[in-house]
Amino acid sequence: MIFKPAIAHLRLATVAAFAVLGPGVAQAQDFPTKALTITVPNPPGGMNQIHAQPLSTILEKLGGHPAPVVNRPGAVAAAGTAFVVNQPADGHHILVTTPNLYLAIEKDKLYGVKSPYSLDQVEQLALLSADPLIMTIHPQLPVKNTQELIALAKSRPGELVYSTSGPFGITHTPLEMFVTAAKVKFRHLPTTGGGPAITQALGGHSQITSGGPAAVYTYVQSGKLRALGTWGVKPYPAMPTVPTFKSQGLDIEAYLWVGLFTAKGVPPATLTKLRELIRRAANDASFKQALERAQVVPDYREGADFAKFFEADYKRMAAVVKGIGKI
Repeated sequence: MIFKPAIAHLRLATVAAFAVLGPGVAQAQDFPTKALTITVPNPPGGMNQIHAQPLSTILEKLGGHPAPVVNRPGAVAAAGTAFVVNQPADGHHILVTTPNLYLAIEKDKLYGVKSPYSLDQVEQLALLSADPLIMTIHPQLPVKNTQELIALAKSRPGELVYSTSGPFGITHTPLEMFVTAAKVKFRHLPTTGGGPAITQALGGHSQITSGGPAAVYTYVQSGKLRALGTWGVKPYPAMPTVPTFKSQGLDIEAYLWVGLFTAKGVPPATLTKLRELIRRAANDASFKQALERAQVVPDYREGADFAKFFEADYKRMAAVVKGIGKI
């Protein structure tokens, strides 16, 4: 039998323990306590959506609360990003985004414009994938490899057209890397997104474009586009015959990565719980299968591994934006 004084002491001890641990730890025990809102800062479709939809399904099962995907496009993903980082730092808002996270900031720096957010407001959660960009050309362009393209471009400076998702975007900056490394001059045809940029190449309005494997794979397999090279450090598994630019003498590297972020300032205990949920979701077989069906290779990284990758990629791309200059 437990006497009442003993029960009273037990209750007091429990209260004291929570007081020592603090309210953040107590709240984290029940995290999440409401819907986990997943923000995609782009229109429906594309790489972010490919990751967000299966993630939503799994997080809902693991967390016991809805995990809706909300598209908040605008200002080259800056609008949706600013929305997330300005929400209460309680871990219930997750941003799914690409290198546009910092490309938008670097573009604003170039023009002396105040960005709607800073990287100091952003908490890294996890990297989900990091596919290399693939350069593709219209099949009627009379070249079969990178060296032939460079030779043709040098014989016709400023004549060959490359289409991109828009100035300073994730398909523009890698192509400018190529232009600088190969010492050639192309003409830029900016569009409103990765899909429209590929459409321009398919229609012959541009001769060159780039995109992630998920975007160009079907067109390359069907012969509607020809792949010349990849910005990765090794061949892409689904396109093993496409050589890297590094293997062709061009020291360039760029990725269409997708990562998860939230607002800075989430209590450490809650952040740990959120990262645990994300880790379990990213390692779920159904999530990996969803990415693989879209020709995306899962590449989960967190903590120091993600931070190291992020910093290296940021440094590369920021230098490219600065090199492009105002246009």
